Amino acid sequence: MNKRFQVLAMLPAMIAVALAGCTLQPDYHRPAMPVAAKWDTDGRTGMTAGNGSYLGWQEFFNDPAMNQLIGLALANNRDLRVAALNVETAQAQFHIDRAALMPTVNLSASQTSEHLPGNLYSTKSTGPVTYHQYDSSLGVTSWEMDFFGRLRSLRDQGLESYLSSEATRQATQISLIAEVATGYLTLCSDKALLDLAQQTVASQQRSYDLTKRSYDAGVSTIQDLAQAETTVRSAQADVAQNTRQVRVDVDALRLLVGTELPAGLLERARLDKDWHFPLTPAGLPSDLLTRRPDIIAAEHTLKGANANIGAARAAFFPSISLTASGGSSSSSLGHLLEGGTAAWSFVPSVKLPIFDGGVNQANLDIAQTEQKIDVANYEKTIQTAFKEVSDALAGQSTYQDELNARLLDTAANQRNFDASDMRFRQGVDNYLNVLVAQRELYAAQQSQITTRLGLLQQQITLYKVLGGGWKG
Repeated sequence: MNKRFQVLAMLPAMIAVALAGCTLQPDYHRPAMPVAAKWDTDGRTGMTAGNGSYLGWQEFFNDPAMNQLIGLALANNRDLRVAALNVETAQAQFHIDRAALMPTVNLSASQTSEHLPGNLYSTKSTGPVTYHQYDSSLGVTSWEMDFFGRLRSLRDQGLESYLSSEATRQATQISLIAEVATGYLTLCSDKALLDLAQQTVASQQRSYDLTKRSYDAGVSTIQDLAQAETTVRSAQADVAQNTRQVRVDVDALRLLVGTELPAGLLERARLDKDWHFPLTPAGLPSDLLTRRPDIIAAEHTLKGANANIGAARAAFFPSISLTASGGSSSSSLGHLLEGGTAAWSFVPSVKLPIFDGGVNQANLDIAQTEQKIDVANYEKTIQTAFKEVSDALAGQSTYQDELNARLLDTAANQRNFDASDMRFRQGVDNYLNVLVAQRELYAAQQSQITTRLGLLQQQITLYKVLGGGWKG
């Protein structure tokens, strides 16, 4: 074999030796769950146990208008685009870290020309002379042979960073879906409050007109007329306030969606639809949380810190690098590849840390401390997630009871208003009783709308905090 290729032929064996080297990363063990085995519920949901697997968002959200908005947001929301681009950046960085394990092989060719004048002592006998030299080589430049796993630890850290970014993108997507759904429900609720305020204005305007006629006839007092007018003005103020809030809701949805809203969306926004979300399985185990994207991201960050300890430990051991090249040199381009033109170099180097003023030890201490911090952050993320699910389950089990009570309260207030209005028209009671009954009915109707919104939002909150829904 030609000598120029002998060094290069050794490279595969060297690579195999280097890749078979040891690693100094500590063994990874997932920290124990710092929460109870399952959530403490009062058992009143009446729902059967499910398998806890996840639904696609199209299955969980089945309202056409809401699904259309979510689809637009997933295609156009800028925060989600940034999260996706962060994943691409982390992926590219991982490829860079992985490439460091392999040698960089370069092919080079060069020409050197030199002209010497005749007055130099070396050319006085021959006169001016021009020299030419042609070189070609294939070589490896400063390849670190990873006997102690430093580069592999950095590669593993890059991989975990990439996976953490991907999980963060998934968490961002789930949050975006929940925000769009919640925003649409808020629009439906505020539109219902606007419709109620408009109906109340019309109803109380009729009462005011009736009181005005009674006053003109000398039956009602100026106080009755003033009290009737206050209810009208208050409802008119509510119409203005709710009109403004509906516009704010539309603007908020437009920002989330990232583009113009579909035509006719406002007309279709109704809270009194027959909304259906999947039932929440009873007895969900808390280890279901480990599939939440933010917790997955936190664990990948922890694994990355674990790999960083391996890289810090490897800094205490010798670093072995190799530079090698083989090729041809000739004074004539036509003879560059002929026999006798071979040229090669082989430059291994070893760097052994003797005294660094404690830098390597400090870097190891930092890596170990950061790993402890990441363990605490991972556990805190699980505890926060457990609390969020527990709060959402508590809200789900109580909002339905509250809504049932609100419905009964509204019905009772309606009966009270009807009775007070009839007694006033019959001349049995004064208008003050009607006014009080109207205000109480109006407040009960508003509370009923707000409570219905809260109940529906709890379902969306559960979708978010359980990491993307469930199957019952």
